[in-house]
Amino acid sequence: MPKVFKICISPKPDQGMKDIYTVTTIAGKGIVGDRYFSENNDNNNQLTLIESENIDFYNKISDQEISYIDFRRNIITKGIELNPLIGKELQIGSTKIKVHKLCEPCLELQNKLQQTNF
Repeated sequence: MPKVFKICISPKPDQGMKDIYTVTTIAGKGIVGDRYFSENNDNNNQLTLIESENIDFYNKISDQEISYIDFRRNIITKGIELNPLIGKELQIGSTKIKVHKLCEPCLELQNKLQQTNF
């Protein structure tokens, strides 16, 4: 059964992600308290998702132990493939979201992956 495995936010771009239990979302603005929350937010910055299974796979093939929150995504899922959901709507708790596109690794994650020589 698909589930939310972790919820994470970062209040500022230069701060690490915080693993939290619950969030407040506002349509068109994002997650309250997250660095990308904005009055005039676009579809690319409201919230991000990643499959925990992809993180586990990456860590296995690279012989690394990068934590789930270090991948800097807001919602870490378990038991659901996200890529086929592009263009579709889904419900996470009381929040209805539309999946717009694949999310490329952020600069901080790219730097971390280079440091691990993968």
